[in-house]
Amino acid sequence: MKRILAAIAIFLFASSAALAQDAAQIARVQAGQSCTGCNLFQAELGYLDLPGIDLSGSRLRQANLALSTMNRTKFDNANMSVANLFGARFTSASFRNVDFTDAILVGAYFGSANLSGARLDGTNISGAEMTTATGLTQTQLNTACGDASTQLPAGLRVASCR
Repeated sequence: MKRILAAIAIFLFASSAALAQDAAQIARVQAGQSCTGCNLFQAELGYLDLPGIDLSGSRLRQANLALSTMNRTKFDNANMSVANLFGARFTSASFRNVDFTDAILVGAYFGSANLSGARLDGTNISGAEMTTATGLTQTQLNTACGDASTQLPAGLRVASCR
């Protein structure tokens, strides 16, 4: 019985370690380098200017990108659930098929950003500027919330956050 419990404990520790952030990968991104498929869980990327890097397929769950500038950055297929993008700039960035579940996009700028296939379940887009964003659909917005200052492409709307 002790061997079984020990084996379970080792498995659980190894599993949780595999999901932990990778400090070396986070440092690379903080230095302005691309990092596709990287584990950037809870990465601190706020207030940084990181234009044109490629973070496609990366795990940015619970990452802080508040007040960063990431114009032309590629986030395609990234997990950005529960991430904080407050007030950040993403001009011409690509967010194709990104998971923004429960993320905070309050006051962020998405001028000419591609949001095709992005998942917005529970996402707060209050005050976000998305007027020229492409690929955004009403179906996506039906699962998000915003406020009167949220700017969307013509014909689209979002429910108010409670």
